[in-house]
Formats: sequence, C-alpha cells, structure tokens
Amino acid sequence: MMKKITMTLVMLIVTMLTVQAQTYPPKDTPQLEFALQLRVHIDQAFSVGETPHGKRIVIPITGGTFEGPLIKGTILNGGADYQLASADGSRTELEAIYCIRTDDGVNIHVRNRGIIYNGKDANGQPSFYFKAAPQFEAPADSRYAWLNNALFVCQPEWTQEFKGIVLNVWKVK
Repeated sequence: MMKKITMTLVMLIVTMLTVQAQTYPPKDTPQLEFALQLRVHIDQAFSVGETPHGKRIVIPITGGTFEGPLIKGTILNGGADYQLASADGSRTELEAIYCIRTDDGVNIHVRNRGIIYNGKDANGQPSFYFKAAPQFEAPADSRYAWLNNALFVCQPEWTQEFKGIVLNVWKVK
C-alpha cells in the first residue's frame, strides 16, 4: 500500500514539473489548411419571434455549390440557418443544418455552429466577429471520410455579384 502511495506521489510531482516546464504561450500553434469554399443560396429570412431564449430567425438554404482541392459538388435544397439573436441584437448564435452532394454522388450532412458579434472590443472600439465551426458527416467508406476526422473553421465572405453567403472553410491541422 505504501509503495502505491509513493508511486502516485512521484507521478504527481513529475506531472506538475512537466506542466510548469511548458512554455507560454505554447510554441505549437495549430495550422490551417484550406478545405473548401461553399457558395450558399438562401431564401428570405423569417422570424419565429421572441422566444424564451431570444429572437429566433430562420434563413432557408435553397442550394448552391462548393469546391475545394479534394471535393466538389452542390448544396442541396432543404436546409436552414437557425439563428438566435440576443435582446440587444449585438450577439447572434447560429446553427446551419443542411446537406451537400459531391459531383460523384456522395451525400454529406453538414452542421455549422457559430457566433456573430457586432459590438465593442476590449478597448471600446467597434468590433464585428463572425466565425463558425462546421462538422461534416460523410459515409465512413467513402473517399470523403477524412471530413469525419478533423475540426474545421469557417469565415464568411460577401461579394456584390453573389446573392447569398460565401463560406471559406479551413481544416485545423
């Protein structure tokens, strides 16, 4: 029993020393690798109204296209972006749920959660932040299974010529 306690204490001390020896900030910064761009067609947004959680807004997803180095295809009609706006309108949580179909006929489910913040930064300056983290659900036996086993981040891009939203997606390496 005493031997077990001694070994546990030694391991605890080694762990504490290892934690203290780590550099701050860490030297290993995650890298990003461009994965794809989604050009999402949307329909007129509508409001569910004020709910116990905030103002609920729904933006139907009606189609579009996507393309990246390892994937290409269309966005299927029938999904939606479900947004929940704070009472003061400065913060919106979003959850877009839809499906995409690759050019070779593979269907992939997408759930994209994010935050839109339009307020002030730590210095009191106006700030706009819009980022999201899409999760992909591809068939495990498909050439797109790599989408199941990584984290992704995305950032929107707006252009005058495209009437919808463009999402640039990076894989976190």
